[in-house]
Amino acid sequence: MSGFLTLFRKEVLRFGKVATQTVGAPVLTSLLYLLVFSHLMAGRLRVYDAVPYSAFLVPGLVMMSMLQNSFANSSSSIIQSKMTGNIIFVLLPPLSYWEFFCGYVLAAVVRGVVVGTGVLLITLPFADVSLQHFGWILAFALVGCALLGTLGLIAGMLADKIDQVAAFQNFLIMPLTFLSGVFYSIHSLPPIWQDVSHLNPFFYMIDGFRYGFFGISDVDPMVSFAVTLVALAAGAGFALTMLKSGYKLRF
Repeated sequence: MSGFLTLFRKEVLRFGKVATQTVGAPVLTSLLYLLVFSHLMAGRLRVYDAVPYSAFLVPGLVMMSMLQNSFANSSSSIIQSKMTGNIIFVLLPPLSYWEFFCGYVLAAVVRGVVVGTGVLLITLPFADVSLQHFGWILAFALVGCALLGTLGLIAGMLADKIDQVAAFQNFLIMPLTFLSGVFYSIHSLPPIWQDVSHLNPFFYMIDGFRYGFFGISDVDPMVSFAVTLVALAAGAGFALTMLKSGYKLRF
């Protein structure tokens, strides 16, 4: 396991060296989202009873930041290593594909959790948020970050250029995140769009994570967690198959 630990440490140090960009910037962005949307939309959207809109926003912003930064960590690391050619220094050591997978994905989880914790701490003074079910908060945070770290790994392996990774993030990850109920409850949508929202796997991560704060959700948290686990298993299986074959990694 020394190879896995070395790779994991390298990936954590990589984003830690530029923490202002990788941690500070998304925390500031989430705070701005909270201040702007809570001011503009309070009282205009129907959310949970007895939950102020500013408090409703906080879990969604925390989870959104974790998901986006977990994806960005693994995807940017892989594509940059491929473009500069230093991916060879990761492929030459006797690392199994499991160690390769776990090293990148767990580092993405660490970055996601660090960013999420920062967003939560900086937004708490602006909203009255409770932590009713910490176990659910932790479970959805870890599994959600692992899923997006896996998707980032897949995107990095599939891409040949950095703009292809950006396209994956801008045209898939970003829309699915913004349309997952971060800024609204799906009960405020027309029935047809409520049904469409249930097809978005990101909705289940946001909804289950929010349940941990308020004890209220649109879907049973067990169902949401099961959907997230199935998505993670499918993504991990696909990523491990690609790693085992060396797809676009061994030239």
